[in-house]
Amino acid sequence: MSNDTLKLDEIEPDRQRVLNEAAEDHGPNWSEQFQPGSFGCHELLDRTALVSDLVQRFVLTHPACALNPDWYALADQAASALCALYQQVGAAQLNDQHETNGTS
Repeated sequence: MSNDTLKLDEIEPDRQRVLNEAAEDHGPNWSEQFQPGSFGCHELLDRTALVSDLVQRFVLTHPACALNPDWYALADQAASALCALYQQVGAAQLNDQHETNGTS
């Protein structure tokens, strides 16, 4: 089993907890308002861009972070992960828009 698979197995209970809380907070059919193409998904896209920018501008470039190679590497990983998340969410949003509009 790879490290990525182990990591996914470790965080799955947390993801399930978040899903259960969302169901309690938003009621029946709650997931529809967060699917790609929805305002909820667009909100995630916006928040991801905001946090990515904050990490890049205020953490990665902070002199204390740059002084420590381990911290800098972790901050760089965080920035890269947020950029990848932004790209994946954005692609899902665009794909849903194309499907809704009947274009490919």
